Amino acid sequence: METVAQKPKYNLNEEQEKKLILREYRALLRCLKSRIKPGDRKLLRHAFEMAADAHKSMRRKSGEPYILHPLAVARICVEEIGLGIRSTICSLLHDTVEDTDISLEDLQREFGSEIAKIVDGLTKISNVIDVNASQQAENFKKILLTLTDDPRVILIKLADRLHNMRTLDSMKQEKQLKIASETVYVYAPLAHRMGLYNMKTEMEDLSMKYLEPDTYKEIARKLSETRRERSRFINEFIKPLRDKLEGTGLDFDIYGRPKSIHSIWNKMKKKGVAFEEVYDLFAIRVILNSPPEREKEDCWKVYSMITDEYNPSPERLRDWLSNPKSNGYEALHTTVMGPNGKWVEVQIRTKRMNEIAEKGLAAHWKYKEGTNEENRFDKWFSQIREVITNQDIDSVDFLQDFKTSFLAEEIYVYTPKGDVKMLPIGASALDFAFSVHSQVGSKCIGAKVNHKLVPISHKLRSGDQVEIITSNKQKPTEDWLNFVVTAKARARIKDALKEQKKTIAEEGKYTLQRKLEALGAALNPHNIDELIVHYKVNSALDLYYGIAIKSIDLKELKEYKVVGDKLEIPKVEKPLPEQKPAELHIPRKDTELIIFGESSDKIMYNLANCCKPIPGDDVFGFVTTGKGLTIHRTSCPNAPKLMANYGHRIVKTKWAKNKEISFLTGLKIIGMDDVGIINKITNIISGDMRINIAALTIESGEGLFEGTIRVFVHDKEELEELVERLLALDGIQRVERFETETAG
Repeated sequence: METVAQKPKYNLNEEQEKKLILREYRALLRCLKSRIKPGDRKLLRHAFEMAADAHKSMRRKSGEPYILHPLAVARICVEEIGLGIRSTICSLLHDTVEDTDISLEDLQREFGSEIAKIVDGLTKISNVIDVNASQQAENFKKILLTLTDDPRVILIKLADRLHNMRTLDSMKQEKQLKIASETVYVYAPLAHRMGLYNMKTEMEDLSMKYLEPDTYKEIARKLSETRRERSRFINEFIKPLRDKLEGTGLDFDIYGRPKSIHSIWNKMKKKGVAFEEVYDLFAIRVILNSPPEREKEDCWKVYSMITDEYNPSPERLRDWLSNPKSNGYEALHTTVMGPNGKWVEVQIRTKRMNEIAEKGLAAHWKYKEGTNEENRFDKWFSQIREVITNQDIDSVDFLQDFKTSFLAEEIYVYTPKGDVKMLPIGASALDFAFSVHSQVGSKCIGAKVNHKLVPISHKLRSGDQVEIITSNKQKPTEDWLNFVVTAKARARIKDALKEQKKTIAEEGKYTLQRKLEALGAALNPHNIDELIVHYKVNSALDLYYGIAIKSIDLKELKEYKVVGDKLEIPKVEKPLPEQKPAELHIPRKDTELIIFGESSDKIMYNLANCCKPIPGDDVFGFVTTGKGLTIHRTSCPNAPKLMANYGHRIVKTKWAKNKEISFLTGLKIIGMDDVGIINKITNIISGDMRINIAALTIESGEGLFEGTIRVFVHDKEELEELVERLLALDGIQRVERFETETAG
């Protein structure tokens, strides 16, 4: 794991640089040693020299020669993903077409069409210009189109992104935030989906290092402080297991592995616990060297020995031996009660399974050769292809659907005939119906799950057997979109709704035409545009639809003037609504000011309701349509989505000092329900610290109380001091800042 310290500035002379580049190239060749066939070395050398020459005048932000980046990407492809010679050549050349004078034709001539095609895919991915809202999402759509042609494109892209994350220190802060958000939003889930667990973990940790530096440093510090204690516990836990396993004649390796900082942070957030209460800070891994025919048997044998020694938690058994995940992952996971009453996760897998877990797709194919097993990846690719070919879909929507549908963990459900269907976690009976066929989905009125009647919104669980009930009278409705998570179901429902809307809108169009003709006006583009603006709708279709369902009242047409056959909308002078700053408690007329970028422009803004920033928080500005500038915390639940999809609308922001203004924020307090505890709390807030309380709610029961307090503070320092003082009170267990509702 990378340390948080800044890297030293780059300073090598020309001679030292040449030696460094050559050393890196030789290290790459050493990694490939076992795979190099006659003629490969010459091709590799040619690709290296071509890339080195093309990039010779280019430098990275850190000051080092650019060629070190393609060399590093190639090495990640070989060592961490297990790709071969052709992928190495593509990695070395991946930026040449985009950044240098080398053309695709040059590559095709020198290396053949396969390599040219992969480099072309990589170039298409990289070609992002932040022009409009969906540009980055459009870009991810391109990634996925190339992915289904040749998965090596995405694997090399993931290696490229991982190296960029490892060397992000030399970038400007706003660039760090954008790249880290994009990584955690799309690339880490994609790495996970390709079975690259180590890469996914490192991407998440590195993103967190830039998006939430304080939390990252704090958890890293606590992990290093507890390392010795953890090692002692792991050794104590492993010893009896090792003794048992040694008596069986199995060829095994057993060790403890710390969980990633990001996954520990997720646990803390999900379960609402402190670092000290996260029980599985590490996992124990048993790796067996078993022949293919004995793999399952040996894994279950080890499982039974572990559960003989330690009591398992029955609901925490995960059997991915019988039903591997769709990204190829196979293992047995169990959680057992270890010494000192601590829960410990144990993962059991063979060497082959371990390589698939670490190198994902590439290893999966290596082991698949010669077997006739249907490749789960192929199934996944064909599902993606089916959705991508539906071009009539907004890119940002597409990306959101893609994340929930294709990057989620999956469940396995069965048809009445016993065929397996793979669906994302959270899928409903309606998702299942659409996965069978679009027509079955559109006519679905209910389902039988394990022979019991359930509604279409019923959430499925792994192992369910599902039979769909249909009716020819059924039609998709708007609320169906709330019941589905798969991209296919969402796309088909939206298509059906659009068709229905068009049919209903035809009636509205006819009504409008009659009304306009009665006034002596015509149904022409000018009049339609005027009415779209007046009724604040997005399109002519929405206008006609609104008229048809009576949500738009055409009585107002009488107030319009008609000039020739054109409508003139009467100009009504409306007083401007008074703008209320985002819940600011302002003793003077001043408004809090923010300084942007390097200049000192002072601009009006709103505070985002989803994360309630206060001065001192790490923040960024987001240019919203119609609302101007909204300020979010970088740790806001919506930040990754905003930065990944709308990078060009992010504005670099920092606070100006202004003690006159106070900001509304909320605290959640949990503690023992003791006499006078409320009095002590309010004394500290109002009496000692003179902080205004906006609202206070306390609920108590069974000896505990939970309270939420909304207070006006000047900045983060004041809030932190308040939290410290409250925690110092007897009987207070936890005080934490709470987020308000998350925006979509």
